Amino acid sequence: MFIAGCAEAEIVGACEKLEDPEAPVWSKVHLAGVEAMGCGTLAYDAETDTVLPHIHTSLGEKGRSANGHTSHLLSAHVQFLVEMLVVEVISPVMTVRRIRTFTTSRC
Repeated sequence: MFIAGCAEAEIVGACEKLEDPEAPVWSKVHLAGVEAMGCGTLAYDAETDTVLPHIHTSLGEKGRSANGHTSHLLSAHVQFLVEMLVVEVISPVMTVRRIRTFTTSRC
């Protein structure tokens, strides 16, 4: 988990009505001057030898009466520092499994 002040951040979101509310959302929302709190997982991908973060966050825009947004974090630029608590899970081994998504039409 973490708390941070971010100069800017991008989260998953849409401004328009979603055609299929159950389908994944691929668009993003850009926010500036936010205070953030979030949590997630860091999973190791042995195939690429990389760590893959999966983070959800709640952000409040300081310049807009702390107007809040909550979603999946895509990117962020920390303004000063981030306070973070990391808990290592030794067992069971956490892996990343890639899932293919398909869209279907509904009648």
